[in-house]
Amino acid sequence: MTGSTTSPFTADDYRARMERAAAAAADAGLAGLLVAPGPDMVWLTGYAPPAVTERLTLLVLAPGRTPVLVVPTLEAPDAAKAPGASAMSLRDWTDGKDPYAATAALLDVDGRFGISDNAWAMHLLGLQKALPGTSYASLTDALPMLRGVKDAAELRLLAAAGAAADRTFEEIREVRFGGRRESEVAADLAGLLRRHGHEQVDFTIVASGPNGADPHHEAGDRVIQRGDMVVLDFGGLKDGYGSDTSRTVHVGEPTDEERRVHDLVREAQEAGFRAVRPGVPCQDVDRAARAVIADAGYGEYFIHRTGHGIGVTTHEPPYMIEGERQPLVPGMCFSVEPGVYLPGRFGVRIEDIVTVTEDGGRRLNTTTRGMVIVE
Repeated sequence: MTGSTTSPFTADDYRARMERAAAAAADAGLAGLLVAPGPDMVWLTGYAPPAVTERLTLLVLAPGRTPVLVVPTLEAPDAAKAPGASAMSLRDWTDGKDPYAATAALLDVDGRFGISDNAWAMHLLGLQKALPGTSYASLTDALPMLRGVKDAAELRLLAAAGAAADRTFEEIREVRFGGRRESEVAADLAGLLRRHGHEQVDFTIVASGPNGADPHHEAGDRVIQRGDMVVLDFGGLKDGYGSDTSRTVHVGEPTDEERRVHDLVREAQEAGFRAVRPGVPCQDVDRAARAVIADAGYGEYFIHRTGHGIGVTTHEPPYMIEGERQPLVPGMCFSVEPGVYLPGRFGVRIEDIVTVTEDGGRRLNTTTRGMVIVE
């Protein structure tokens, strides 16, 4: 999303987000937030630079002050067209001038600031040199839930992205798998996601047979065989919000063991979903899903967290993993995706995006989680 791109949100929406972020910074004991180009800037302002370069672009948020976007002069016209532009002021700097001096004038000389995880090291070092009394904390560490709780409009966009991914699965299950390369099926998935409204495809995992035991396998030249279990994991951004779903299909009739493992993962996914309700620690979702797999003797083959948040990116806080005690809050959205991965043989993963409601959880993916047989 660039400054000239249509946004489903108004300037008032962005103003409210910036005000909430500044207030959250104050509550966390921070003097303010420094937001570099990336998902946080898009969420807060609707602006993404035409290109991320070595030139400093930085949103400065501080309690009780008007938000300021520090931007290179040559990009100021684009920034002025951003959906949230009227909720902030622009301070541009020209090549040959010191952008850190311009930014330093906006900061408390001895303040502690939250800064985007993706900020360039050269920019952070430049700020530290200009203001040696300041200190900095990772934005994710300081405010992990900055984007974690979605409003009604965001939930509608996430639901629409999930529905588009569901339509993609319903169509991909009808194509021929056997005798084709993984990369060919992955291309089909990408095409279907785009046909159903995704402007960005982030991943199309097609992991057949033994490749299914690698959770992040890159679709390659392996020819899918009859008798293969095939893990499908795909998603991206539709209208700026993410989809991410996994289903595991089988080419021809599965063996009894393959059915048993698939049923086990489906039961674990259901247990994780049923654990979702307000006030429950994130780790309890992981515990519920993991216990089902461990009790069946496959615990060592469940090798990743149960879930991750989703919003303007496909992976963001909160995370469903042991040790994460953040309580679930209505409006949070995250994946529930347990898996079993048997090295050299096959893997199974089933994933839905779930949102926390006032009394439980609601799935944003509704396609069957049962065994699907493909050609």
